[in-house]
Amino acid sequence: MAGHSKWANIKYRKERQDKKRSNLFGKLIKEITLQARSGDPNPENNPGLAQALERAKAANLPKDNIERAIKRATGELDGVSYEEATYEGYATDGVAVLVRVVTDNRNRASAGVRHIFSKHGGNMASAGSVAWLFDRRGIVVVADLPEDVDRDELEMSLIEAGADDIDDQGETIEATCDPTVLSDLSDAATSHGIAPIRAEVTMIPKNTIHVEGGSAEKVLRLIDALDENEDVQQVFANFDVDDEVLEQLNA
Repeated sequence: MAGHSKWANIKYRKERQDKKRSNLFGKLIKEITLQARSGDPNPENNPGLAQALERAKAANLPKDNIERAIKRATGELDGVSYEEATYEGYATDGVAVLVRVVTDNRNRASAGVRHIFSKHGGNMASAGSVAWLFDRRGIVVVADLPEDVDRDELEMSLIEAGADDIDDQGETIEATCDPTVLSDLSDAATSHGIAPIRAEVTMIPKNTIHVEGGSAEKVLRLIDALDENEDVQQVFANFDVDDEVLEQLNA
């Protein structure tokens, strides 16, 4: 899920991932398999695979699972063939939603996404009608910084690694970058002894729509339902919601 990026949203996203870790691991394995099969199995020569591995590292995916996924992609182990697709739509109040799937059955994935939009008061949109509202960026988020970490030095390291924007929100530091240098930013954080809680290529909305009350609940239910679908890899939306409302809904 990706709406606005304040701490409550990150915390909400992380708590949901922790609750459904087996589902998250399954999605990461599919992504690694797809990227390794579509390019060089060496992440140094395959930016897509490198970015998938960064997400896996941030989620603490076991190393054995990663190695098996790459072996399936290279044919050393039997495996399923995956393909990716993107679907676009709108949630309540005109919130734009972009859904990326990685699936072994495109018809099942398309029908599943369409059903979720319909069930939660949204609707599908034609290709290109939503995608232009987002920019593709790399993002690294660190939280719970140790007291001995110099925040200024950490931020300087991130800038030197290629960060073009840094947002210090107190409890978290969020850095965005060109997707090609995502691994450099992640390495910069770990060099200070900090494991990012998020390190991935994402779609950042150019503008956001503020939602509250019942509308916020409807939007989040749609996003959550999409995120829980086995074929859905990533969900992006251009909504903004107050932290207090998000925490109340999460409770």
